[in-house]
Amino acid sequence: MKKLLKYLKKYRRDCVTAPLFKLFEAVLELLVPILVARMIDAGIRGEQPGVVTQTGLLLCALALMGFAAALSAQYFAARAATGFACDVKAALIRRIEALSFRQTDEISVPTLITRMTSDVNQLQTGVNLTLRLLLRSPFVVFGAMIMAFVVDARAALLFAALIPLLGLCVYLVMRRTLPGYRDIQRAQDRVLGDTRENLSGVRVIRAFGREEAERERFKRDHQILTALQVKIQTYSSLLNPLTLLLVNLTTAALIYVGAVRVEAGGLTQGEVMALVSYMSQILVELLKLANLLVTISKALACADRVAEVMETAPDMVSGTEKPDFSQGPAVELRNVSLSYAGHGKEAVRGISLTLSKGESLGIIGGTGAGKSTLAAIIPRLYDVTAGEALVGGRDVRELDLRALRACVGYVPQKAKLFSGTLRDNLLMGDRGASDESVWQALRTAQAAEFVEKLPQGLDSPVQQGGSNFSGGQRQRLTIARALVRKPDILILDDSASALDAQTDRLLSDALKKDARDAALVVISQRASSVMGLDHILVLEDGALAGYGRHEELLSSCPVYRETYEAQFPPQEATA
Repeated sequence: MKKLLKYLKKYRRDCVTAPLFKLFEAVLELLVPILVARMIDAGIRGEQPGVVTQTGLLLCALALMGFAAALSAQYFAARAATGFACDVKAALIRRIEALSFRQTDEISVPTLITRMTSDVNQLQTGVNLTLRLLLRSPFVVFGAMIMAFVVDARAALLFAALIPLLGLCVYLVMRRTLPGYRDIQRAQDRVLGDTRENLSGVRVIRAFGREEAERERFKRDHQILTALQVKIQTYSSLLNPLTLLLVNLTTAALIYVGAVRVEAGGLTQGEVMALVSYMSQILVELLKLANLLVTISKALACADRVAEVMETAPDMVSGTEKPDFSQGPAVELRNVSLSYAGHGKEAVRGISLTLSKGESLGIIGGTGAGKSTLAAIIPRLYDVTAGEALVGGRDVRELDLRALRACVGYVPQKAKLFSGTLRDNLLMGDRGASDESVWQALRTAQAAEFVEKLPQGLDSPVQQGGSNFSGGQRQRLTIARALVRKPDILILDDSASALDAQTDRLLSDALKKDARDAALVVISQRASSVMGLDHILVLEDGALAGYGRHEELLSSCPVYRETYEAQFPPQEATA
């Protein structure tokens, strides 16, 4: 939590003002039993109506002042807590965005979502209640005990005996419950992960009839979470009965002692009422304090989890240089290898190639051959574990990340659109692009025809993930989005897999014409998509299996020939 306290610095005034108002309210609350005792003893028993009226008006004034103080404290505490949570979320999202893909893979997306949502919300609640109650509750407890000694020292000894017993109860319960909240948060991560996977993959689950299996998996993880929560809540539920039992027994003893003292003339009835009121105040505040400690313990556990992400230093440091395509090839790989975190085997190994602007490269291979991994090296989505990757004659690790990625148009394997409008999505590549540039990109991507038919054209709504478009439409729109920025390097990572053969051919012809000044990298499992390109790189199990033109590879590379003949049987090829 200490590491996150710096985000409270700008709210120092609120953090001081809120507790002060709460302490002022507590002082007013401690005066009430004394005034009630005076009303009973001097006003009612002493038959002085004026005292009753004056004391009643004073109590009303105290109530209004207390209400104003409590309202002010709540306002300042809420402003500090909300601002703190907002700043933590902003810092957290900046940190997450700075993490490399490798680190994001290690932490996992569900965990990051939990940190950003429920953990930060728990922190906000903890800060709010801490500012309001952390000083107020102990102040009222000890203040009530002191006021009890002011009323009657002998009777107040019961208070002195009660408070240590109540503290012991709170300590024993907290000792049992606090360690369990971390386990609960980890179990919540698993449940959130299950939920996210089920919602994002609902179509696949239904298509394969896996609903029952997924329900069982969710039920199993949820049962673990439920068991942990039941265990912790069982211990927590002991707190209120134990404190109530102790306070009620002490109250009964207090009434008995008070009655004896009243009978003997050592106490007045009003003073007994004041002592009972102070006892009630102690009970209420101790219960508040116990609940506050639970909330603080949850907040501290969440703070550690948030701080864990915040302290994760990005392992991908941006350089300072700018790409200069006049100083070297657009793309050059020198014996590069890359392995993912948690996988001992290299996804690609020992790959070398050179690609200049105006040239085209096809990367082909079977599933898991390392095609997408090789493409991710160019815009530095992942750092190589061996070798060098150069763009514009410079190692990508020396280049400014923004400048590097500004010159790369990357179309990922999974077409991803964002909620908003088509215009919003297409302008992600270049916010200043004109409508004519956008339409030209749509025509090149073979998407203009269906966009023109939409009632609102470029302003047509896009649902989250682009779910209101077909797979082929999403792919063509993501290609258009990359073309809008007029990149120096265009990477199409199997981005035409949902297109029919005719549309794929039209797209290839349009790219050769409209993106002829760019270095074009096309990843595909279709031989037809790469056979007309300048160079073809064949991958097998992450290693180079062949490199050259289509005709050369047919005669020299068995892997490429098998792929080609599987898609174009000899009789079809001859025909």
